[in-house]
Amino acid sequence: MKLLKMWKKVLHVLLHRAVIVGVLLLLQIIWIVVNLTELAAYSPIVYHGLNVLSLLAVLAVVNARDNPSYKLAWVITILVFPLFGGAMYLLFSGWLPSKKLRDKLTKAENQIRPFIKQDEAVFDALKAFDPTAAGQAQYIKDYAKFPVWNDSTVRYFKCGEENFPVLLEELKKAEHFIFLEYFIVEEGEMWDAILAILKEKAAAGVDVRMLYDDLGSVFVLPYKYYRTLESYGIKCEAFNKFVPVFSLVMNNRDHRKILVIDGHTAFTGGINLADEYINKKEKFGYWKDTGIMVRGEAAVNLTAMFLTVWNAVRPTDADFSRLLPHAYHSGIFHGDGYVQPYGDMPLDKETVGENVYLNMISAARTYLYIFTPYLIVDNEMMTALCLAAKRGVDVRIVTPGVPDKKLVYWLTQSYYRQLIDNGVKIYKYEPGFIHAKVFVCDDVYATVGTINLDYRSLYLHFECGVFLSHCSEIAVIKQDAIETMEQSNLITKEQARRKLPVRLVQAVLRVFAPLL
Repeated sequence: MKLLKMWKKVLHVLLHRAVIVGVLLLLQIIWIVVNLTELAAYSPIVYHGLNVLSLLAVLAVVNARDNPSYKLAWVITILVFPLFGGAMYLLFSGWLPSKKLRDKLTKAENQIRPFIKQDEAVFDALKAFDPTAAGQAQYIKDYAKFPVWNDSTVRYFKCGEENFPVLLEELKKAEHFIFLEYFIVEEGEMWDAILAILKEKAAAGVDVRMLYDDLGSVFVLPYKYYRTLESYGIKCEAFNKFVPVFSLVMNNRDHRKILVIDGHTAFTGGINLADEYINKKEKFGYWKDTGIMVRGEAAVNLTAMFLTVWNAVRPTDADFSRLLPHAYHSGIFHGDGYVQPYGDMPLDKETVGENVYLNMISAARTYLYIFTPYLIVDNEMMTALCLAAKRGVDVRIVTPGVPDKKLVYWLTQSYYRQLIDNGVKIYKYEPGFIHAKVFVCDDVYATVGTINLDYRSLYLHFECGVFLSHCSEIAVIKQDAIETMEQSNLITKEQARRKLPVRLVQAVLRVFAPLL
């Protein structure tokens, strides 16, 4: 009986869509490599042509406007495999989404932008009050195209268990529309409670729309789950459907977590819709995550992020005015400091998520506390963190105590020694896995969102965050950081030193980290 159950589990895994598609993709890569190798052996012209192609690819990589770590990874790959390295670079190196998707996203973005213009009086007031904060706000409004607001409030949640009941309470208040955009959705207690409300609201005529990343949810949702939600009256799309044909666009996942209610209330942060995020299911010890609720005019920024992707995959809206914060809110919104939700899309070479972090590191004068599940940083980020510590800033980074991915955890640990040697304090969160993505500094600036300190989040994924300046809730974020560090162990230089075999693996992983 036990043997039969075991074989059923094995069969279930082998027949899973993700495994089948993964095998088919691997076979395509093998087919390309084998055919190129055979052609080169058969024809000297092909052999020399492929080597010339690799040489040209190296030149293209060196002269590209890409991150140096990314370029180094590709140069080494091409030099190690000169016969087909150049061809692989041409096929697999794309950082941008496919032209078709890119054009749709650009069109949708251009349609929504006129409805979320910056109030220049608000920006001028911030500039007069705090030029440093205004510099960050100006970068976000000019390059990410999201304005800063002073008539909004935020509420920070230090764990999923705090976030979840408030989210349910706000969902029950929805009267006009509910927009959801998540990387992972998994059937269970959390999703079942949310789905029950969504079904009820959809039946009552509320415009309910759902976006989920197909690859992010591939192991936890049934195949074509969007059809199930459509049968409940919920408009639903799976972003970048996972298919057995290799496509560069599959590199660009929708890693956002966004929930917008009636245009004036929105949630984001690291929390996906699965039971481990509210600790109803244990995977890697206690799951530490954070969320933030935005109420007021600033919620429109998150609405715009959702609508840009939604209307790219399913053109729906012609009149965006009915989706703005005041469309269904007659009174004034209360303000607490300056609130600026921002998004990052792999549409261009502007790495908004990383630059917001770099600006905060540069602005820090007294302290900088960071939560991140992965610490896989490029030279610019490493230099900025070390320089901040050298100029006397108390830089502290909390990383997981229990890893979710062993190799990625080894890669994260490979950066500890250099940071510690330069004065950065690294903490290991002992209760379990920390999935939060938070920066807070000097009691006046913070950002909470979906953006990890790794190459995928910073360069390839659709991401979002909320920049805060001079909000009272920043004190709550700081206190959470202090309490979290009290539950963590400070890593010493001796602990950061790993055995030679591990260091060798880490060295290889660091070279190819941008391609992982």
